[in-house]
Amino acid sequence: MVTRLGFGGIPIQRASEEDAIAVVNKCLELGINFLDTANGYTTSEERIGKAIKGKREGIFLSTKSLARTREDLEKHLKLSLERLGTDYIDLYQLHNVSDAKTLETMLDPSGPRAVVEDAKRAGIVKHIGITSHQIDIAKDIIKTDLFETIMFPLNFMSYEGKEELLSLAKQHDVGFIAMKPLAGGMIDNASIAIKYLLQFPDIVLIPGIERVPEIEEIARLFEGPKEMTAGEKQEMARIIQELGTRFCRRCDYCQPCSAEIPISDIMSFPNLRKRLPLVRLYTGKFAESFEKALECTDCSECEERCPYNLPIRDMMKENVKHHQTGKQEYEKQLASRQ
Repeated sequence: MVTRLGFGGIPIQRASEEDAIAVVNKCLELGINFLDTANGYTTSEERIGKAIKGKREGIFLSTKSLARTREDLEKHLKLSLERLGTDYIDLYQLHNVSDAKTLETMLDPSGPRAVVEDAKRAGIVKHIGITSHQIDIAKDIIKTDLFETIMFPLNFMSYEGKEELLSLAKQHDVGFIAMKPLAGGMIDNASIAIKYLLQFPDIVLIPGIERVPEIEEIARLFEGPKEMTAGEKQEMARIIQELGTRFCRRCDYCQPCSAEIPISDIMSFPNLRKRLPLVRLYTGKFAESFEKALECTDCSECEERCPYNLPIRDMMKENVKHHQTGKQEYEKQLASRQ
């Protein structure tokens, strides 16, 4: 029902509005009909709405909400409809359900899920999905048979057990949407990243796209040879070895942190910096997370739990330092405009 290549709407927050609209239009020109965004992606929904004005038919719009209460989800759904300029959303997803407590909230029949189910009965939402970053929670989600799709990170750097997750989704007839196919921008070689994922049937890939040449390059890969060459396989092995000891998969096996630090947020700063607008990096939730990271007690429990043996404490210290430097530059830019 949708093209195998979709569009991920995070990076267009960073572009100018004109360039963002041009990217979405290029996707449509290339025949891509699956557009994914979220209530929390600042300008993304509004820009997609402007790009698709008068072209709604044949487009499969997907958005999502981080709301954890019925009231907030009602507000988010209404706002998404307004921003996207539509009277219905094809796929509405409960966003980042990555721990047992949040999953319990989402499974409550009288909780936020009820709002989306009511909207589906009213024809405002056509399909209901969910997104997660934690593989054990993702498996539990699929087994509930309550959601039509699951969105989960999938790339050659992430997650042993992905074959099991994909198989489980197929068994339960749950559509699989692969987010972060380029590991949030950490994998520079798009050809290898995409060819690797093309070996998995029945998944939709949604690379985050900021510029027109990026989607043109990726679209060409879907038209060319699908098999990886021996040289590409060697290069993939080299990248895995190079990034493997310094790449956070956001599996959260390091949790719980005794200081309540959101470790995976801190660890993911290098790729978040490539994808998010500066205002999201240096104010609000992420800024608070990096302030919290200063409370690290150096207990090493996170490193003992990490299945990838990452030097978490050193990486967090480095990323906090880079975040502080970036925040200072950002605040200088704001001050110079006043």
